[in-house]
Amino acid sequence: MKVTYLQSAAILVEDDERSVLCDPWLLDGAYYGSWCHYPPPDYEPEDFHDVDYIYVSHVHPDHFHPESMRRLDTDTPVVIHNYRWDYLKDAIEELGFDVIELPHGEPFDLGGDWHINVFAADGCDPEACGNFFGCTWYDGQAETPGSTQVDSMAVIDNGEHTLVNTNDCPFEMAKPTFEKINRAYDDVDVLCHQYSAAQFYPQAMIDYSHEEKLEASREVILEKHQLAERFVDLFEPDYYMPFAGEYVLAGSLAHLNEYTANPPRSEAYDYFTSNIDPDEHRCVFLNTGEHLDVEDGSVSQPFQPPDPEKKAEYIESVLAEREFDYEADPMPGLQELQSYVPEAYESLEDKRDTIGFESSTRVLIPLVDDVTLEIRLDGDGFRYLADRDIDLDEYDRYVKMVLDPRLLRRIFEGPHEAYWADAKIGSHIGIGKDPDIYERGLYNCMSAFHS
Repeated sequence: MKVTYLQSAAILVEDDERSVLCDPWLLDGAYYGSWCHYPPPDYEPEDFHDVDYIYVSHVHPDHFHPESMRRLDTDTPVVIHNYRWDYLKDAIEELGFDVIELPHGEPFDLGGDWHINVFAADGCDPEACGNFFGCTWYDGQAETPGSTQVDSMAVIDNGEHTLVNTNDCPFEMAKPTFEKINRAYDDVDVLCHQYSAAQFYPQAMIDYSHEEKLEASREVILEKHQLAERFVDLFEPDYYMPFAGEYVLAGSLAHLNEYTANPPRSEAYDYFTSNIDPDEHRCVFLNTGEHLDVEDGSVSQPFQPPDPEKKAEYIESVLAEREFDYEADPMPGLQELQSYVPEAYESLEDKRDTIGFESSTRVLIPLVDDVTLEIRLDGDGFRYLADRDIDLDEYDRYVKMVLDPRLLRRIFEGPHEAYWADAKIGSHIGIGKDPDIYERGLYNCMSAFHS
């Protein structure tokens, strides 16, 4: 078995008999253009037309990237988990692919001695998802069995070697499933797991100082590294490949790169080799396009960390100059934005009622012409305020979300145009809040705030 690292969570698993391309985010521009690769890829999606299967773990665009998929061969079958809802399946089929939905934990024969076994992150247990995300309400909404749209992991084996790809699966929620995998497979040769934070925090926090963002970034990186150690301790692989969540911000957000909880891979390598016995488990970092031969442990080329000065120059001279698609839209007027709000608020209220969420926190969204929308999350409606009349000190609890009005208009149009959660992960939404806590239900409700 040979494992080739491409970018982020994109890897190619192959031997002379079969090949599986996993989570092919191969082109710049995920999350409405803000997420890019460094170093820039020296391959094209068309280079993978000869793979036998594609595995897509979940719907996030750094895993399911439509622009990359459009340039892959639609004759290649795509394997996914059988989620409760079909929007990942439908989105892939709209691109022209045949989709194979696999039930939780049932191995699928890829031909020859190859199998892939796809597991839901929540183990298809709504209580597990509920304890972690507060989403037990999904179960009553479901028409068919299956997992919520959280994530999936895959075990790929070729009869001789076994690779476990955990993607973005949260450790605590997925731990029972990890243990189930350990019981089912005697030995794990290669473990691919997350080690950094693919999120808006702390770089998008508009009320943090420079020093506070740097400190928060260090704290999150350490937390993620320590969590990665737990993956290795549990699976006890011969080789482990920290991956996924690796990106560089582009365009008008490029100045935020110094704050992302996305450490240089060389620093991560130093951490893991210092904290995990290399004689027990070998840490494998690879440059783009290089591979690990699982049979003898050889790598095609030793890892060469990118030159930080060249990376900074590339960000400044290339990535920072790029524009996001929505920046070509005409700037909406106040009346246009306000016209979406009543229907969007009804949708938010339906979601709030469904999940049983109520909070005294008020959401503030600046519109245009120095007018801000204030949303109540206790069923008491919304109102418009002149910016000059807003005194944040008078609020007991608030979350302020600042974004380009052109992107806001797209979000109001609905998920087919843009989606609150993706805009947030992409760092397009600046967030300030008091108290400085994360109310997960609040953001679940905001995901429905569109017309």
